[in-house]
Amino acid sequence: MRGLPNTIFELAGSLVPAAPKEKNMKRTISLWLGLLGLALLPALAQTPAPTGPTGKIHGHVINPTGASQTGGTVSLVSGSGAGTGAQADKFNFPVDANGDYTGQAAPGTYSVIYRTAGMTPDKQADKFDNVKIINGQDVVQDIDMSRQAYIDALPADQKKQLEDLRKHNSEAMKANEVIKNLNGDLRIVTQDIKDADAAHATALSTLGDKASKADIDAKEAEIKTAKYTEIQTLMLKDTAAKPDASVLWAQLGQAQSGLKQYDAAAATFKKTLDLEAASKKPNPSIQGLANSGLGEIYARTSKVPEATAAYDAAAKINPTQAAFYLKNEAVIFFQTNQGDAQVAAATEAIAADPTQPLVYYLKGQGLIQKATVDAKTQRIILPPGCAEAYQKYLDLAPTGPYAAEVKGILDQASQKVSTTFKATKK
Repeated sequence: MRGLPNTIFELAGSLVPAAPKEKNMKRTISLWLGLLGLALLPALAQTPAPTGPTGKIHGHVINPTGASQTGGTVSLVSGSGAGTGAQADKFNFPVDANGDYTGQAAPGTYSVIYRTAGMTPDKQADKFDNVKIINGQDVVQDIDMSRQAYIDALPADQKKQLEDLRKHNSEAMKANEVIKNLNGDLRIVTQDIKDADAAHATALSTLGDKASKADIDAKEAEIKTAKYTEIQTLMLKDTAAKPDASVLWAQLGQAQSGLKQYDAAAATFKKTLDLEAASKKPNPSIQGLANSGLGEIYARTSKVPEATAAYDAAAKINPTQAAFYLKNEAVIFFQTNQGDAQVAAATEAIAADPTQPLVYYLKGQGLIQKATVDAKTQRIILPPGCAEAYQKYLDLAPTGPYAAEVKGILDQASQKVSTTFKATKK
């Protein structure tokens, strides 16, 4: 056995993030960490198969770190000059991407030599003597450079290099295992969020159409609490394991918000944004999610200016999803009975994407809160822009879920007010 070249291996590793898919307000982004590998040059061409009687040989090449060695060439040599130069090589077999080699040779006794790609003929990485090729038989000869005898014979500098590589590989493997577990948890979170979003439909399906509204609402709340609690448990564990991953904090914030832990959620979303600000490659999707999450918290706690600023920040930093954020802003303001803010958000959402029927309905609903009733004619007097918003909704969604309601309001604007309509007298 002779020493390896000065540089034993070229080590390569990288962090590769999955491209996020925008589907709904509560998205997740998966983390990916590339495995460490060995990058080598192409192997030599394989020697043509011999004529006459032959035997087979195959094996697997393992480098000193214990990993499969890809590339290079396994040669069979014979004679007194075995292994001292290309003239002594009888058969050459390339090592494939899996670290395997195979070939045929004439019967005889050989030295099996492994050379890394680009290694000169007067050098060798490893060698095994007295390997017999027998006619009609398949001989196994592995090249295991992680064996202790091989390591002991290395020069001191190469031993130090190998020790460093092993330590690097060990740390990388541990990091990869952590990332693998985090990705598994994020897949669970993605499904939990979908289940939480579908909680109302699930409650209806579970209890049936005859169930009371109170029972359905209670079941919906039960489902959401269970899902958000699981997300919170997973993300608390995962943020402790990898505290620099902003996506984990973003998901934790969503869970806390869903559980109405608004102070904790706000702090978590701010932590997310701090991590993104410090990142060399900030992710607009994560930043948008965190800002819109803050916007929802502020809206639900009656901090309208702060909510508007947060949603605007989300739209600005991730413009491809601006209409989505602004529509959600209008929905949250609608749910919290903040009509003026609802109208403003809906108007912005319309400007961002004028094809969304819902935002026209939300704008109309916000404006109609300022409708009045003519004391003489008992007709609704709609505020400016209200009828236009409702009509645009009908144009875009003539059979939409709110079409009947909108038609009824527009009808009442031209006749006496029904007893169910509530508006101030003018």
